[in-house]
Amino acid sequence: MTPSRDIARLIEIMAALRTPVTGCPWDLEQSFETIAPYTIEEAYEVADAIQRGDLLDLRDELGDLLLQVVYHARMAEEIGAFAFGDVVEAITAKMVRRHPHVFGDARGLGTDAVNGQWDRIKAEEKAARAAERGDEEAGAASLLDGIPAALPGLSRSIKLQQKAATVGFDWDDVALVVGKIHEEAEEVSEAVRSGDRDAIEDEIGDLLCAVANLARHAGVDPEAAVRRSNAKFERRFRAIEAALAAQGRTPADSDLAEMDALWNEAKAAERKAAE
Repeated sequence: MTPSRDIARLIEIMAALRTPVTGCPWDLEQSFETIAPYTIEEAYEVADAIQRGDLLDLRDELGDLLLQVVYHARMAEEIGAFAFGDVVEAITAKMVRRHPHVFGDARGLGTDAVNGQWDRIKAEEKAARAAERGDEEAGAASLLDGIPAALPGLSRSIKLQQKAATVGFDWDDVALVVGKIHEEAEEVSEAVRSGDRDAIEDEIGDLLCAVANLARHAGVDPEAAVRRSNAKFERRFRAIEAALAAQGRTPADSDLAEMDALWNEAKAAERKAAE
């Protein structure tokens, strides 16, 4: 098969990969459950390309992410659930339905009104879907319904807090959020002193949620902030390795005091380069 700008060719390729006997043995062994981790990984690689500002990589990573959609749709088609065309139809219908201020009569709305309208329409969709499925055992509806449990912890924390904030369950002073972080940090220290592993896990979780809340109030994506710090750690540790390698040594041949000094040198060099 030759490359093509047409989505139909990608669908054909996936169908060929999943065709028994003549297809790819690895692809034929996969299921929704085994492919799902790759779907999440590809989404992160898209975010990474964006953070690095690499549009060439972004093009490729978006293609990899699109392949995941085609993959899941193909597996669904094989069991008679839905096909790729149904996925496209569903999302186009949803976009039109959720944007009456663009495609309907609700014109001239501001951002807050649009957001409120979006949440209202989404809630109506969820109720209609539950009625269609006959989900009578689902329990009472909650404002927090619909936030995927599989989201990264910090991202889900932000979404939970954002939902709660829409009904006033939120601090209106960032200083109070900072105070909460100090409070939670002290509780972590107490848990560590107690040696209770469950308590330590609970308190560290509370601290991370408090930090995520601060990020939300500051308009910062905590996942992006962590990725940025991870990149900084990697960059500086590699500088430590390079400095030691120039002496014919490795970190294993060094000690914490020396590596910490090299870390500070790398940090100072970064600051000087940024000036």
